[in-house]
Amino acid sequence: MKNETISKRVGNLMSVKSLVTLALTAVFAVMTVRQAISQDFMTIYAVIIAFYFGTQSQKVQDMAEGGSD
Repeated sequence: MKNETISKRVGNLMSVKSLVTLALTAVFAVMTVRQAISQDFMTIYAVIIAFYFGTQSQKVQDMAEGGSD
């Protein structure tokens, strides 16, 4: 049972949306270390992260209410 849960989470992590978010976060980290973050990048990054966590939160809420995915 636990292995199924881990496999499902790894599969979800590898979704395109997650990969884009992880890649942008890596770029954000590198740009932060180099102190080369532009205002445009910050705006785009914030929108994408807000969207990602917003959809994750909505998915959890729907599951708690008994809705389907």
